[in-house]
Amino acid sequence: MPRTASCSTTKARCAAKLSSRAKSRAVAAIEAGQQQQLFIGNLNARRDWGHARDYVEGMWMMLQQDQPDDYVLATGEAHSVREFVERAFAVVGRRIAWRGAGADEVGIDEASGKELIKVDPRYFRPTEVDVLVGDASKARARLGWRHRVKFDDLVAELVTGDLRGAGVNRP
Repeated sequence: MPRTASCSTTKARCAAKLSSRAKSRAVAAIEAGQQQQLFIGNLNARRDWGHARDYVEGMWMMLQQDQPDDYVLATGEAHSVREFVERAFAVVGRRIAWRGAGADEVGIDEASGKELIKVDPRYFRPTEVDVLVGDASKARARLGWRHRVKFDDLVAELVTGDLRGAGVNRP
């Protein structure tokens, strides 16, 4: 039977459902017919999304230094949650049109007219920070580190992996 995602009563499970991976899994589950909608919080929050592969390389570069020091590894690019969701649905060939505002906002699949995304106030964080972006200038200058995986490629990789996990094969 198709299901919908919602936040459980435990904070740890709720936090996991707020992650990038939760969004990509939901898109894959919707595409596989295993879920009806993605419930989401603040669509306008902007985050610095980066790939673990890039960060692990940066950590390795830090460990190669003669003297320990503190570094920030980040892309320096801010992308909204809305942008992440739009790109994730684009991976499966769906274009999202937004209707309403705030807690009443919904994302509609333009082709089918089906409501795929619904803002749910339970996912609003009480101490929400509007924009979180890192400054990796020290890591670039001293380590020569730069992120390599672009935002669109990161989203595509997450969704493609979750599609495979949901049993949906894509070329």
